[in-house]
Amino acid sequence: MRPSQPPTTPNLSTWLRQATSALTERVGRSLAAHGVHPDLLTLIGLGITLVAAGLLAGGQFVAAAVLLVISLPMDALDGAVARAMGRTNPFGGVLDSTVDRLADMALLLSLAYYLAVTGRFGEMALAYAALVGSTMVSYIRARAGAADLPCAGGMFSRFERLAVLLLMLFTGWVLPGLVVLAVGSGLTALHRLWSVAQFARLAQVAGNDKGA
Repeated sequence: MRPSQPPTTPNLSTWLRQATSALTERVGRSLAAHGVHPDLLTLIGLGITLVAAGLLAGGQFVAAAVLLVISLPMDALDGAVARAMGRTNPFGGVLDSTVDRLADMALLLSLAYYLAVTGRFGEMALAYAALVGSTMVSYIRARAGAADLPCAGGMFSRFERLAVLLLMLFTGWVLPGLVVLAVGSGLTALHRLWSVAQFARLAQVAGNDKGA
């Protein structure tokens, strides 16, 4: 039997989702009524993000940040439109998660490319570390779900990573931003892995007690 889902760790994305839920649901119902498909919003958001990644590779940080701000509502509205449509096809969630991972990789790889061609190899290494950490954060959650185990959210979810990235691009504070991204992502991945390990142990104990 699956253990109870642990409470989600309070973070910026949880607070923002709660604060804007009424607005996003209202806009989602309006878009659904006009025939807008949620997958289209997902792909539009990806397209904008890929253009931003191209700007990052060329060192145009502020322009890339502006495009990322424009793309952010798509990430909330696709789910709101799907709920308004009463959509039950699970492919939408798979597409959304896949697009999120692709967007994260494109942004950090583009930044690493720019740092490499400008000779800033230490910062390039931090960009790669942030990429590995963010990928592991998402992978651990997905793998835990496949194993039917809960996975606590952690303090540094995708929205927190994007917020740090945007602040870094708008201010030009690349080194401290990358340190925060690399360390925060790595610690969140470790926290999620520890959380899953605890629930796996509880599930095993519960199974042994049931079979006794």
